[in-house]
Amino acid sequence: MKSKVLHVEGMTCNHCKATLEREIGALPGVLKVEVSLPGKTLSLETDENVDWEDVKKTIINNGYRVRD
Repeated sequence: MKSKVLHVEGMTCNHCKATLEREIGALPGVLKVEVSLPGKTLSLETDENVDWEDVKKTIINNGYRVRD
């Protein structure tokens, strides 16, 4: 299992939180996802099958920005 924290801009409300947790959580290889609105972070626990490009694309396609 691998853990990673992404900094995501544009999340402002519980709807944003729920959308990202649902969409990212449905991706193959994602075991757990948790969004922190105050911290503007998305914390992930994944297995080796996760495709990080799919994770980033899903965030962007939902109207948010990933900050490196």
